[in-house]
Amino acid sequence: MKKWLLPILLLLPSLALAEDKLDTGDTAWMIMSSALVLLMTPAGLALFYGGMTRSKNILNTYAMVFVGFAVAFVTWIAVGYSIAFGTSAGGLNNIMGGFANTFLNGISYSDLSGSYPTYVFIFFQATFAGITVAIASGSIVDRMKFSTWLIFTALWIAIVYGPVAHMVWGGGYLMALGALDFAGGTVVHMNGGLAGLVLAYFVGKRTGYPTLAMKPMSVMLTALGAALLWFGWYGFNAGSAFGANAIAGLAALTTTIATAAAAVTWILIEWVIYKKPTLLGAASGVVAGLVAITPAAGFVGVGGAFIIGIVGAFVGHFGVATLKKTFGYDDSLDAFGIHFLVGLWGAIATGIFALNDKDLLWDGPLKDSGDRMGQVMIQLESAAIVTVYTLIGTVIVYFIASAITGGGRVDEETEAVGLDEAIHGEKGLNL
Repeated sequence: MKKWLLPILLLLPSLALAEDKLDTGDTAWMIMSSALVLLMTPAGLALFYGGMTRSKNILNTYAMVFVGFAVAFVTWIAVGYSIAFGTSAGGLNNIMGGFANTFLNGISYSDLSGSYPTYVFIFFQATFAGITVAIASGSIVDRMKFSTWLIFTALWIAIVYGPVAHMVWGGGYLMALGALDFAGGTVVHMNGGLAGLVLAYFVGKRTGYPTLAMKPMSVMLTALGAALLWFGWYGFNAGSAFGANAIAGLAALTTTIATAAAAVTWILIEWVIYKKPTLLGAASGVVAGLVAITPAAGFVGVGGAFIIGIVGAFVGHFGVATLKKTFGYDDSLDAFGIHFLVGLWGAIATGIFALNDKDLLWDGPLKDSGDRMGQVMIQLESAAIVTVYTLIGTVIVYFIASAITGGGRVDEETEAVGLDEAIHGEKGLNL
């Protein structure tokens, strides 16, 4: 066994190699972190996305995130956790865990994962699965069938998210390779952002795009959503230290530094190019900074966090303002530009700026031999494998879901009237 793998294995319930002991402080922190990440999705992300869509579709946009999270959570308990953090025989374990823990079979409330209950670890990881698939919904608002979306969500958690999480965090190939992903740069943001682009391609462009003006319903709601995301992200990043410890403190500070730096940078980019700093730009910069620092939060120092946030804003703005226009794809709320591209930057930057510190929860080529380029190459390999697997898996899942529902896109009349009334029989705003 490679020597760097042991400290990480101690964190995983299915692979624990030493006797665990309950710590009430760690337990309280992990429950609170799980609740913070939960807040990010049906509140933060739902408002962030809802404010950017048109008024006739705001309720549907919110429902896709809100209800999709519930579907993802149920799927996680049913099979997702077992696939992500279980074990399989032979070489299959490089890609996915087994099915021994379906519906949490064989796991007791008294079992521990390190210093806190395994049930808390399951809860914490479930919130990651829920927000990952919710990210993808931003690419196809205004035009995807609600039924198709819910079926897609359940299948995608099992077929795509579970194996990716296993490869990176659950003892699979990328974990054994030494890939670093502190809180989900590849597992969450690259994964969800690319899934969104795939969906946008197959569902097709919104009617009238790009000539018809499709202005955000409420930038204020989007900014509120961004603020809730920022708040909840401390559970996302600091919680990934798996305890109330010094690494959690490091992750909290680097998260704040990168996010603030990215928000300021995005505003300055707008000021220089468009002569007007926008609140939407500030909110986008906040999310870009959060995404960029996620894979690196517990591995880098203050200087690295500043650079990661600043560059993350440039990468995100390029994806939103340049790349999408150049290729003409209709990624409605820029899930690909902000999550996949910025997540890719964060994954690479982790290898560039990771501290060579014996007290951090990793020990790869940089620690063994000072080979920083070796770690960067591992990060690139990890990103490439996740990209290929997510691309193929998402295509397969979409076609299965759309076949079940007779196509993934709503009809022209429903799109014209608005999905709120046509699908849900409600209005997001009764003014």
